[in-house]
Amino acid sequence: MRLLKARQNGMSITGLLVVCVILGFVGILAAKIVPEVSEYMDIVREVKAVAADPAVRGSVHDIKVAFEKRADVAYIKSITPEDLDISKDGDQIVISFAYTKKIPLFANASLLLDFQGSSSQQKEE
Repeated sequence: MRLLKARQNGMSITGLLVVCVILGFVGILAAKIVPEVSEYMDIVREVKAVAADPAVRGSVHDIKVAFEKRADVAYIKSITPEDLDISKDGDQIVISFAYTKKIPLFANASLLLDFQGSSSQQKEE
């Protein structure tokens, strides 16, 4: 009887290490980016809520105070009420903002994220 020697299939230890390093890097990158994107989404939500609030139809100062209160509750630290650009479009209040976030990765490498938003933004497709 002649036995056919089956060829082993699979990943070598070197290939496994390369995959683990790549997955580790992607995981670390995601762990640093996700909180920043989440905070941006919180800022957009709070800006839209302040602009749509019928109780806040007063001065620019009233709008900034309302945002500051909401930002404290939502633990928003990337922007302050002074960073808001407030204008009117007809009878609608438009609040816009823009900021940059620098995320250190390792050694002298950093990731720079530019965020901008407005209370008048339409849903993106």
